[in-house]
Amino acid sequence: MEFAAVIGVVTFVGDLVVKVLALIYVPRNRRPQTALAWLLAIFLLPYIGIALYLLAGNWLLPKKRRDKQATINALIKRTTDSIDTRDIEPLDLPDWLAPITTLNRTLGALPIVGGNSAIVYKTDASGLAAMIAEIDAATVAVHAEFYIMSLDSTSAPFFDALERARQRGVTVRVLFDHLGSRSYPGYSPMKRRLRAMGVSWHFMLPFFPLRGQIQRPDLRNHRKLLVIDGTVAFTGSRNIIDPGYQKRGNLHRHLRWHDFMVRFEGPVVAEIEAVFISDWFSETDELLDDMTITENDLDTSGDLECQVVPSGPGFEGENNLRLFNSLVYSARKRIVLTSPYFVPDDSMLYAITTAAQSGIEVELFVSEIGDQFLVYHAQRSYYEQLLKAGVRIWLYERPVVLHAKHFTIDDELSVFGSSNMDMRSFTLDLEITVMVRGASFHEELTATQEEYRAHSRELTLEEWSKRGFLTRALDDLARLTAAVQ
Repeated sequence: MEFAAVIGVVTFVGDLVVKVLALIYVPRNRRPQTALAWLLAIFLLPYIGIALYLLAGNWLLPKKRRDKQATINALIKRTTDSIDTRDIEPLDLPDWLAPITTLNRTLGALPIVGGNSAIVYKTDASGLAAMIAEIDAATVAVHAEFYIMSLDSTSAPFFDALERARQRGVTVRVLFDHLGSRSYPGYSPMKRRLRAMGVSWHFMLPFFPLRGQIQRPDLRNHRKLLVIDGTVAFTGSRNIIDPGYQKRGNLHRHLRWHDFMVRFEGPVVAEIEAVFISDWFSETDELLDDMTITENDLDTSGDLECQVVPSGPGFEGENNLRLFNSLVYSARKRIVLTSPYFVPDDSMLYAITTAAQSGIEVELFVSEIGDQFLVYHAQRSYYEQLLKAGVRIWLYERPVVLHAKHFTIDDELSVFGSSNMDMRSFTLDLEITVMVRGASFHEELTATQEEYRAHSRELTLEEWSKRGFLTRALDDLARLTAAVQ
């Protein structure tokens, strides 16, 4: 047999073996749509598809990191089991909510606690100013953890406050996502500034192949939180960066991000700090002795019941998705969703459309304009199904990117945090979500939604049906990539 023929046979057999193995291994423990996306990539672009799958096919963090998360979860569980919660735990949870709080506790280790108070910051400037003021009041410790941190004219006062705290003798610890932050112009100046001020800082999920720090690069820590002296905490959607995100393309399009942050006092602060401590341990192997999740020294006079739900590839289950779906199915009157990146998996899509078809009032706030091409078009591919089911879609006016992430259920329950309603946040990113029960907070969030409505226009099925063939095709094509974005 000629050499060329031998090469042809070997190539054919090798290609066949790879495809058979892909059919066996790729679907294992994966959603069908995710498996299909990977199989399409491998079958249509074999070399590129296989390379991408080997690099990014495993959605879980390395076993060592998952073991660390398990260690922290066990510690949190032991600590919170010993708390005398009679004065701060709610005793009157409705029947439909109690199983959901148990689910959250089982998956994320943290209990629901009462006695909390909250202040909502609806603008980027007010949220940043409030965080700076609390840092300036710190006397013991400042723990800052953000997906993106960058030094620019807007964020500089935040770093100034960290430096002043350090000069007062306050312990300052900072975490930021390595790949999430490094693409911004202020990344290197920020690192130099942190080194100069002498704070303790670390990358989250560092990716340095030449140093042997290799893991799936698109698994990121997307959390945003700040804890002051263990008694005050902030979390929400804001990163420490200018609302225009410094990039030339954003400036050219005049894009501005609109965020949402909440300041907490009460026992929930200890739960938010537990998330920081777990991430600090994951990155440094240092278990901070701040792990004392009790009501000591915490103001428990508030009227809010809160539960923190951490999620991400450090956990075996999709904690945030399970919570969101459970709450949507529990709604009886009204659901109002806000998400900058709305790319639901089948389970969430069915939950939302089922609610709308059941006569529940369902509204969705999204941005009229997008900053991420594939995600934006994948998101648009769901609008027709949602509109036909009876979901009202509100498009927040361009050029603002509505970056807030929250929703309300009926008249008393609210959920917010760093998690988008997309498959990336459900599977690939580490997130923090806070579930809040209480009329005062619900009223604040409802008022915020009304403000969004004043700056939005409603998308109708008639308008959406008139979009062009090429636009429709692009949306549908982007949807195929949704599971692996």
